[in-house]
Amino acid sequence: MSNAMKILVCVKQVPDAEAPLCMDSRGDWITAPGDMVLRMNRFDAFALEEAVRIREHFQDTGAVVIHSVSVGPRRVRETLKKSLALGVEEAFHILLEGEGYVSAFDTAALIASFADGDYDLILAGVMAEDDMQGLVGSLVAECLGYPCATAVMRQRMREDFRGIHVHREIEAGRRELIEMKLPAVLTVQSGINRPRYPRLTDVLRARKQEPVTIAAGRLAKPAARERLVSLSRPPRPSRGVFLQGSPREKARALLQALHEESFL
Repeated sequence: MSNAMKILVCVKQVPDAEAPLCMDSRGDWITAPGDMVLRMNRFDAFALEEAVRIREHFQDTGAVVIHSVSVGPRRVRETLKKSLALGVEEAFHILLEGEGYVSAFDTAALIASFADGDYDLILAGVMAEDDMQGLVGSLVAECLGYPCATAVMRQRMREDFRGIHVHREIEAGRRELIEMKLPAVLTVQSGINRPRYPRLTDVLRARKQEPVTIAAGRLAKPAARERLVSLSRPPRPSRGVFLQGSPREKARALLQALHEESFL
């Protein structure tokens, strides 16, 4: 197994879309109730499923090993355990103490420091649901000096594990075919596959298996390049106005309002 191809899948824990969020007293980060529902970023689930499919393609040789990694506070261990239930052999938790803003660059630098030279293929979701950024996968590739393909809709691994063919989504429904040498980084688009439900045997294994914890301070990373200055809510949209009266009166009132706003 020492000669096995190694795949690393980056996963992120995000709040459920219906979870209530509010800013803290300082207005520089968000807080949430203790019973808030947290789950794996859906785009990362597609990346994880694709890693499992690569392993299944080569199952006769037993030559593919899948690991997962996540950066964050202690609560992200539950998401990593979910990755174990979905077929990952080993999960790694880069532990950050406390809650707070972590930039995409800081996250990517920590993952790159952990993964440096140990993995042939790194997969990530095309974006994160909570902050809507699609940066971490590309930044991991930049930190490691690996080739990177984004918005991947299809992949085919070479039998010798030395390269991979990918179809990536571009504008107007078109796709771009790229052949890449390994090691490489792919960010996976939704729709590339249909994530499966975990098998009972993997669920039972995940209950007993704990992610490996690595303190973020033990990993080398460049100095921070950005900081969160403030958070603010979007302005509330103005309320609509209901016009009263007969159709003629409503038409006159509408024309008057359009003139006042310089639309006519």
